[in-house]
Amino acid sequence: MQPDEANAQASGGETVEELFAALESPLLNYAWRLVGELSVAEDMVQEAFMKLHTRFDQVREPRRWLYRTVHNQALNHRRQADKLIPLNPPAEEDARPAADATDPQPLPDEQIARWEGIGLVRLSVETLDDRSRELIRLKFSEGLSYKEISARTGLTVGHVGYLLHHAIRGIADELAKNGVVP
Repeated sequence: MQPDEANAQASGGETVEELFAALESPLLNYAWRLVGELSVAEDMVQEAFMKLHTRFDQVREPRRWLYRTVHNQALNHRRQADKLIPLNPPAEEDARPAADATDPQPLPDEQIARWEGIGLVRLSVETLDDRSRELIRLKFSEGLSYKEISARTGLTVGHVGYLLHHAIRGIADELAKNGVVP
């Protein structure tokens, strides 16, 4: 008796080739329902048959074994897919693609309004006394903390905070007069 014949008798009389002919389509449909992607399902079925071929003499019930193998592969695939985060989430059928909201360039009228606002802030800063302008410069141009400004100017931290508060309040009042802020 040939080894293939002995294996076929042990597995219910079917060879790997006969099992492939009988189960390829049903297994493919089963895998496709589990994973939702035909190409992935095809790979799973092919891999299951390859594994069966290498272990055919050890498998008692090859039909059940094939279905269980495909099922386990589908579970592993889903676990792996759950770990992945898609960069572009799938769009709904009725949804229209959204406009690209990441355009770094503002519209021309927005840019002009911004320049005007910056110009008005600069004019408002010019209306401040020298000490307040210096504190504004240290805080916003150099990015210093109140403590660092205190060390540079010799003022107490509390006094720096007080002066900056009133300087910013003065700028805001001036901008409100010009209609820039409500």
